[in-house]
Amino acid sequence: MRKERKAEGEGCRTVPLAGHVGFDSLPDQLVNKSVSQGFCFNILCVGETGLGKSTLMDTLFNTKFEGEPATHTQPGVQLRSNTYDLQESNVGLKLTIVSTVGFGDQINKEDSYKPIMEFIDAQFEAYLQEELKIRRVLHTYHDSRIHACLYFIAPTGHSLKSLDLVTMKKLDSKVNIIPIIAKSDAISKSELTKFKIKITSELVSNGVQIYQFPTDDESVAEINGTMNAHLPFAVIGSTEELKIGNKMMKARQYPWGTVQVENEAHCDFVKLREMLIRINMEDLREQTHSRHYELYRRCKLEEMGFKDTDPDSKPFSLQETYEAKRNEFLGELQKKEEEMRQMFVQRVKEKEAELKEAEKELHEKFDRLKKLHQDEKKKLEDKKKSLDDEVNAFKQRKTAAELLQSQGSQAGGSQTLKRDKEKKKTRAEKSISDETYTTPGKHPMVPCAL
Repeated sequence: MRKERKAEGEGCRTVPLAGHVGFDSLPDQLVNKSVSQGFCFNILCVGETGLGKSTLMDTLFNTKFEGEPATHTQPGVQLRSNTYDLQESNVGLKLTIVSTVGFGDQINKEDSYKPIMEFIDAQFEAYLQEELKIRRVLHTYHDSRIHACLYFIAPTGHSLKSLDLVTMKKLDSKVNIIPIIAKSDAISKSELTKFKIKITSELVSNGVQIYQFPTDDESVAEINGTMNAHLPFAVIGSTEELKIGNKMMKARQYPWGTVQVENEAHCDFVKLREMLIRINMEDLREQTHSRHYELYRRCKLEEMGFKDTDPDSKPFSLQETYEAKRNEFLGELQKKEEEMRQMFVQRVKEKEAELKEAEKELHEKFDRLKKLHQDEKKKLEDKKKSLDDEVNAFKQRKTAAELLQSQGSQAGGSQTLKRDKEKKKTRAEKSISDETYTTPGKHPMVPCAL
């Protein structure tokens, strides 16, 4: 069927029209629809703190974007994203500016590029997840994929830093990199020319692929080809307007003179604005979608098991791929379930063995404690019996002593009573005898015999 359709396509004939039909208005329809929906453009500014990234953005879009100045005390690289709605004539632009806060400020700069890569991949992943939804709303989805990366290079005048080379090498397959020399008024013109040549040579020798302005479109091929030779652009940013002649222009005032931002003899700011915004903005958006995002999408789908062809070079159907992946997943799931079940059974057995061993130890300990208790109890009982015997013996001795003492007390008492009676009798007899023999006028009484 596909071969027949291809044959029919190859045999397509061109026929003339007898009159006006109206499909020549399709470009106008597309323009009107695009203008009504608006456009989005996302810029990533990568560079060390203090190179004028925020100032250049303000200068490029001729406005003042709100933002807090970054410090050099960040513990790591953080990406700060801000989205703005801009309106020029009847065209609306949703502009997102992402800045790398703290980039290059750490002592160990080895992993400074990782947060940037993770951020770019996260935007690709969000768009891919939206594409894979059953109900997609891509026409209203805010596309946060990075369309252009402005890489700010410090105006050292010598060569690129190793951090710059490593970062651009890691990012060149994920984003359109446009290198620019920041604060280019810090070095002389001759030094700047040598610096540009040195940068280009180092990028080529290290295999860093920067964005090349397209030359396949005849309308912009000449200017783009010329501007490719001027990369990297040496730029100056300033939001301050000074009166030069009879005009107010953006410039920077120095003790030795004035540097005009929009004067091409002073810097490449105008070239950057023309290439980035006025000529190649749509190509940057298209390159992001057709090249960088497609590469990410293909790698992710291949990781998920989706391919265009099977080992026999036959086309894969989505349903067959899904079923094969589903069966593979179910097989792996069953295998993991069996492994988990075996592991669970093994752990239960081990736990039962541990519990039995613990129970055995507890029984042994209980028996030891019980025997020890019985021994202690027997000892206590023996000691109690011994004490009871001693107490009983003591009581018996006490009782005998008390009996003896009471008997002795009774005997002593009767003898005392007898002696008292004898004393009383003797005293009485004596008193009678005294009365008999001593009373005057009376005869002594003679006791008669009874």
